[in-house]
Amino acid sequence: MARCLTFPKAEHLCLRSDIDALFVSGSRAITIFPIRMVFRTVDRSEHQPPVQVLLSVPKRKFRHAVDRNRVKRLLREAYRRHKHLLLDALPPQTGFHLAFLWLSGKLPTAAEVETIVPKLLQRLGEQVVPLTPAEGHE
Repeated sequence: MARCLTFPKAEHLCLRSDIDALFVSGSRAITIFPIRMVFRTVDRSEHQPPVQVLLSVPKRKFRHAVDRNRVKRLLREAYRRHKHLLLDALPPQTGFHLAFLWLSGKLPTAAEVETIVPKLLQRLGEQVVPLTPAEGHE
């Protein structure tokens, strides 16, 4: 698969119903401090991108919007650069809804985020491969 280093609006998780479904039972999470990635497998139609992403940085951790926006920008950039790790592992007709949640009250450096996000995506990609054959046999 060709590496596409974009993050268009279609890949943003925006629908309230999808966001609510992501945070109810049936979702799983992987945490590498200070980022928690909540994910849910979804069936993909041909009009949707394979992965849709939500970024969340709580106001409780960063009072100033400029700090929240900086952390979201770093998360968005790291995801954009490394999303191929997950997309290459995805079987056809399978998609994911992801949420990256920031847990720390400390401003990160770009290097910190650039090391953690690929590890999270790699772990999720490794979990996808064993999950898909089991689902096919049921």
